[in-house]
Amino acid sequence: MAHAQEGIKQAEVERILGRLPFFSSLSGDELLSLKAALRKKSFPRNAMILCEEDSNRYMYIVISGKVKVVRTGSDGRERIYAIHKRGDFFGEMAMLDGKTSPAAVVALEDTTVGLIAKDDFDRYLMSNSKVVERIIEMLCGRLRESWLMLKVLSSSDAEQRVRTVLGHLADTHGVSDARGTIIAMKLTHKEIAGYANLARETVSRLLTSLRKGEEIEILDSHQIVLKPDFRRDDPAAV
Repeated sequence: MAHAQEGIKQAEVERILGRLPFFSSLSGDELLSLKAALRKKSFPRNAMILCEEDSNRYMYIVISGKVKVVRTGSDGRERIYAIHKRGDFFGEMAMLDGKTSPAAVVALEDTTVGLIAKDDFDRYLMSNSKVVERIIEMLCGRLRESWLMLKVLSSSDAEQRVRTVLGHLADTHGVSDARGTIIAMKLTHKEIAGYANLARETVSRLLTSLRKGEEIEILDSHQIVLKPDFRRDDPAAV
């Protein structure tokens, strides 16, 4: 049974690697070598996956679960910068410039990640010009996304901040059904507040207002459903 489970895990790793756009430019032998060099490591919910001082040692690929990129402010409040799901990756910027990241990565749920060491990153990815082009394209996309979030989250309108965060999470982690778009993760009010850079009490009040206005639904599983009317004031959807 253990061997069968390991085989399933390895098959899933190969599927995820095959979906990453810059891996598709590698030769068959290079991809096999990179897969062999990939280390897998599992973390329970709320465990620290990556701290600032270790952030330039590996590139990480989420094999299963979800993680949040966070930083704790001088007021002790946690600020969430991004949430990554299965098939996403992080740590590539530190691989490129050798500097540490000013944020940490924490498991939102039980999570398994694949680790690519810097030597392997340089050997198999940075030596291939087509791969480098794909990485640049990906970084440009992330930069545009960051600009959008920064523009809206700098607003003094707390409701608009919460709407932007929920809309962004629906775009990146949403599953559509007859009710609307389900944000396929369990997020506490505190975590949403960390993403919107607001007090938890403010977020709780706004979520209650949106629920009473029938713009969202909160399921028994604590997942949030965005109803069709939710998008009417979303500037990111224009």
